[in-house]
Amino acid sequence: MENLIFSLNATVPVFLMMILGLVFKKIGWIDDIFASKMNKFVFMVPLPVLVFDDLATVDFSKVWDVKFVLFCFIVTMISITISFLISCLLGDKTIRGEFIQAAYRSSAALLGIAFIQNIYGNAGMAPLMIIGSVPLYNVMAVVVLSFFHPERKAIDKAVWMKTLKGIVTNPIIIGIVAGLIWSACKIPMPAILNKTVTSIGGMSTPMGLMAMGATFDFRKALGRIKPAVTATIMKLIVFVAIFLPIAVKLGFRQEELIAILVMLGSATTVSSFVMAKNMGHEGVLSSSVVMLTTLFSAFTLTGWLYVLKAFQLV
Repeated sequence: MENLIFSLNATVPVFLMMILGLVFKKIGWIDDIFASKMNKFVFMVPLPVLVFDDLATVDFSKVWDVKFVLFCFIVTMISITISFLISCLLGDKTIRGEFIQAAYRSSAALLGIAFIQNIYGNAGMAPLMIIGSVPLYNVMAVVVLSFFHPERKAIDKAVWMKTLKGIVTNPIIIGIVAGLIWSACKIPMPAILNKTVTSIGGMSTPMGLMAMGATFDFRKALGRIKPAVTATIMKLIVFVAIFLPIAVKLGFRQEELIAILVMLGSATTVSSFVMAKNMGHEGVLSSSVVMLTTLFSAFTLTGWLYVLKAFQLV
């Protein structure tokens, strides 16, 4: 019972914030435009500031972990490969690109940081997990969506340049790099600046989760239900069941395991739908997987966390 309460205390508040956003949308306090702008604001300002704050105030030598970053990168690459192989079994070949992206691409930044912060009070190993997985998420998303385009257009130089620019100018990546440099140079953090940065970073979790909840649409979750359910099961259960025991065997514990759990088993990111639509795909499958994984991850993440806690790994 103690382990279950620990798990519920970690997951329920995160999803209650999302439900709050959904409620605010229903009663008219938040509309689609406001939710979209709030989501963009969180991505551009509070979230990068939060990861910067967590990294800038710690010892660089203690934070950086090559083994952990490489593990996140390799596991992400293998997950993408598995998603590709499963997509070969789909009857409708026009949705293969969307299926692959939706099955592997986690909401690592927003949900990941919120989840870890709710347990440990800081972003923990989330920034390093983001370094190991998110750039690869973005690059491979362009590759699969372009290669499996319904009209099969070539991946031209412009697409690659836009992708690389997007990675380099990604606010979260900038926040991580700035935090690591600040920490490595041992630059002091004055009290006034520290309080300001902490206040701004503190907005990221509640605002981001409410914005995500406000954009949730149950009706869209019913579109292309069979491939959507398959991708959802892969995203929330299969990858975690395969790679989490390996992570434990390699000696990862505490914040490291939570970050890996989030990378493998959190909801599919909303940006996967945005990217699919912008690159000429229908987008129905992407939105369905986003909705289903967001809904059911409340239960699966609680379950996985309960298992880790029961084995005294977190």
